[in-house]
Amino acid sequence: MQTHSEENYLKTIYKLSKLNGKKVSLKSIAESLGNNPASAIDMLKKLTDKKLIKYEKTNGAKLTDEGSSLALQVIRKHRLWEVFLKDKLEYSWAEVHEIAEQLEHIKHHDLANRLDKFLGFPVYDPHGDPIPNSEGKLPDFSKKTLAEVDLNIGCRLVAVKDTSIAFLHYLQKLNIAIGTKLKVIEKMEFDGTVMIEIDNNHKTSVSKKFAESLIVS
Repeated sequence: MQTHSEENYLKTIYKLSKLNGKKVSLKSIAESLGNNPASAIDMLKKLTDKKLIKYEKTNGAKLTDEGSSLALQVIRKHRLWEVFLKDKLEYSWAEVHEIAEQLEHIKHHDLANRLDKFLGFPVYDPHGDPIPNSEGKLPDFSKKTLAEVDLNIGCRLVAVKDTSIAFLHYLQKLNIAIGTKLKVIEKMEFDGTVMIEIDNNHKTSVSKKFAESLIVS
């Protein structure tokens, strides 16, 4: 059985590997978890001994099949708990992540399946991230950002890449949530500023970084 810390490392390695499609460096793992490299290398050695990852100093870390399966289990529980917290307990989408970070480590053989059934088998969490099913399979997921959308083409927000509280509060201030209709009206060459239309009735300008943080379909 894995410790909370081991599960966090597996989850982090999985997410980082999906971002770049390569083995994950010690530095990126330590930075993501807010740990020093010495602590991170000790944990990577433990996970290697348990055959949950393969690690080489020059190439970085890669999950084994078992490690990937365990990471997806943790991610599944986390995202299901986020749905529960928002839909059933009425927490805001800016609050659910931190609480789910604690709940994801609860270990019971069929808790996730019961929670999944209770929630009606949701496909996405409140931030639009896909929820692995009981077999660890992910639904099809759009990876196109608002910054990549052509001018005057309507789209809908399906996920956010930045789940920080500050960014989510900013979205709430703009009345943007999962499902909101968006349209890019203008792109400024000078600094990448993007003029967008929200729900067909409100226009505002946002930064290039903002537009790159919204995933749309």
